[in-house]
Amino acid sequence: MFDAAVVVVAVFGTQLFWLGPDHTGVSAAPVDYTTVSVLLCIAWLTALALWGTRSPRVVGHGVAEHRLVIAASLQLFGLVAMAAYLTGVDLSRGYFLLSLPAGTVTLLAARTLCRSWLGARRRRGDMSTRVVLVGSPEENARVSGEIARQPGVGLIVAGALPRGADDAPTWTDEDARQLQQLLEDVDADSVLVTGGGHLDAHDIRRIGWGLEPGRHHLIVAVNLTDVAGPRIHTRPVAGLPLVHVETPQYSTRQRVLKRAFDAVVALLLLVALSPLLLVLAVLVRFSGPGPVLYRQERVGQGGTSFGMLKFRSMVDGADARLSELLAAQGRDGSPLFKVDDDPRITPIGRILRTYSLDELPQLFNVLLGQMSLVGPRPQREAEVAFYDDDARRRLIVRPGMSGLWQVSGRSALSWEDAIRLDLFYVENWSLVGDIVILFRTVKAVVAPGATAH
Repeated sequence: MFDAAVVVVAVFGTQLFWLGPDHTGVSAAPVDYTTVSVLLCIAWLTALALWGTRSPRVVGHGVAEHRLVIAASLQLFGLVAMAAYLTGVDLSRGYFLLSLPAGTVTLLAARTLCRSWLGARRRRGDMSTRVVLVGSPEENARVSGEIARQPGVGLIVAGALPRGADDAPTWTDEDARQLQQLLEDVDADSVLVTGGGHLDAHDIRRIGWGLEPGRHHLIVAVNLTDVAGPRIHTRPVAGLPLVHVETPQYSTRQRVLKRAFDAVVALLLLVALSPLLLVLAVLVRFSGPGPVLYRQERVGQGGTSFGMLKFRSMVDGADARLSELLAAQGRDGSPLFKVDDDPRITPIGRILRTYSLDELPQLFNVLLGQMSLVGPRPQREAEVAFYDDDARRRLIVRPGMSGLWQVSGRSALSWEDAIRLDLFYVENWSLVGDIVILFRTVKAVVAPGATAH
């Protein structure tokens, strides 16, 4: 319904804006523009349906949904342009070229609003799929934890049927009866096979056979963690559902694209925010003795050190007290050098940190190529010393002003969760993903919540 309203308003709004109320007919064709607009609306909605943009597996799932909307819109208008050229129909170029971007951008905005509404409903437990987990206790716990970590995905663990080492090596009729009874007891509509527990392909097939068609659904968790959807492709070969996982690639084109995006956006932000930067500099200058800008050595791409810039938010000489405060809180052996209720922060500095305004000078680091707008957070040499081989993969890309862990809980996240999110970013980077994180960053800065400090 939202798609239809957006498409109709975009197409007919463009017709009215560009051609006016008293437009002429289409040259070389016995139709007027109102008929063309009706046909274009029908074709656009059909393309969105054929591309699966309204599939329950896609709606509410972020980047994948947006990619399908963009692909359907671009290919539709490509076909319309080809058809107009081959038939000699002379469509107004302004009408044609305005309706595409206007409609596509509005569609994406409407989908984003709907996804926010859907996510809020799902976090309250509404409009979600209730699943029963089937697998080993360890795998059930792992999958249950991942689902609980993201309540907006629309899955609720309603129960579990654990299969331990002492259970039968194959799926039996008794197992099927227990599963059916559990589905009824917890009012679940799907079975999620987590893995382990002696379950092989034959057993999973029998589990599917025992479900009621149209009412119950079978979901199989592939044992691949921290791999984004675009890197996963399925291809049936001789009856085997093979899953292809592309290895992370950092091509020259990708590097140049990311660097150009960073430089252009950082420069525009510096120009646009220059009045705010001046005001903040004056406030910091009068907050107490010490420099306006604070420069701290951080570890960047490839392990190279650089001086990261921030507005000073602490009293002068605060670094000399760090070890003492960490020891007092029993965190001197921790890889994340965070001090709770840090007494070194000035009153102005606390406000700057809450809204991440102290980070704005890092736009100069981005311009110099030392940092990126989005990436793993740069850390001190002493923190990097705690890295294992997995964590060192954070250093493959430039560190960022913002990143996945900053928009996913900020200071509330543990060291392990922060590393996991940064590694996910490194393994699955995309420009669209960077743009999404930047929008989430703006939201986190405007409404920082209790975890921002």
